[in-house]
Amino acid sequence: MTTAPGASTCGTLSRVASIVPAAGTLPWRHRDGRLEVALVHRPKYDDWSWAKGKLDPGEHPCVAAARETFEETGLVVRLGTPLPLSEYPILDATGAPATKVVHYWASVVIGGSGKLLHEIDEVAWVDVRTANVRLDYARDREQLLALVRAERAGELDTWPLALVRHAKATPRSKWKRDDRLRPLDAVGRAQSTGVAAVLGAYGVTRVVSSSSVRCSATVEPYAVSKGLKLRTRDGLSEEGFAVSPDDAASELARLLARGEPAALCSHGPVLPGLLETLGHRAGPDHTEVGTRLHEAARSAMRKGEVLVCHVHGTGEHARIVGVERIDT
Repeated sequence: MTTAPGASTCGTLSRVASIVPAAGTLPWRHRDGRLEVALVHRPKYDDWSWAKGKLDPGEHPCVAAARETFEETGLVVRLGTPLPLSEYPILDATGAPATKVVHYWASVVIGGSGKLLHEIDEVAWVDVRTANVRLDYARDREQLLALVRAERAGELDTWPLALVRHAKATPRSKWKRDDRLRPLDAVGRAQSTGVAAVLGAYGVTRVVSSSSVRCSATVEPYAVSKGLKLRTRDGLSEEGFAVSPDDAASELARLLARGEPAALCSHGPVLPGLLETLGHRAGPDHTEVGTRLHEAARSAMRKGEVLVCHVHGTGEHARIVGVERIDT
């Protein structure tokens, strides 16, 4: 379903090769000048690990990561940069050998009561040295190390900027009215639900869209569900872009200046220029991020696709330190 972190599906030709997909997060905070992370204790196994759980059918790993964290800890989190995934052998529900693949993200707490809800009897915020000792599985220390490295590089504190290509719409050949009024088709409406789930996982609080119906309808379900104002811009439409190409770039610059978790929904002809601009914002130690953004600009985003940039800093100092492409 995505190019990074990866889709977690496989064929069923071999039971031995089956994959059990899961996802989780490493909630972090600074307390008294120290970096702390949240560990969870499972009484069934008497172990300390990260909040995580299996994907629901058809669920994207990023959505599952936020959902499972809430279900296990009662904390609402906003996903940050992806962390190394974990793979290890297990027995599946039928008792056959399988590989569990767990995708992880750094995350920050943005809400929730902290009431324990599912299979967990304790959540402990501890400093990284304590976490390193307390974790029961060596594989869980890989994510901790990546988190610490990001913090030392000054790139742990990021905010998400999601670029969305509108979902599938009624074909132009079947629409005789103003093209700006062309609606989503049934597939597109389903995709808009997936877009809403993804934007929710990244805690988007500002939603900007082309004024064309097929764009606004793609992100409207999310805006409505969160009580957010949906801001529409003619400059992000195909027609507006044809008249004044700089307007879309100006809108992107305003979002980078605000530094607020945001989504921008537009069209195939408009997005490549924005992706190229973002590609030049890749941090000096993240040339692969710039490469991926430039490749996305050349290959074109798919309809209903969400491309999430993890941004450190704002305005002229904004740097892209991570990128994910997610199909809905």
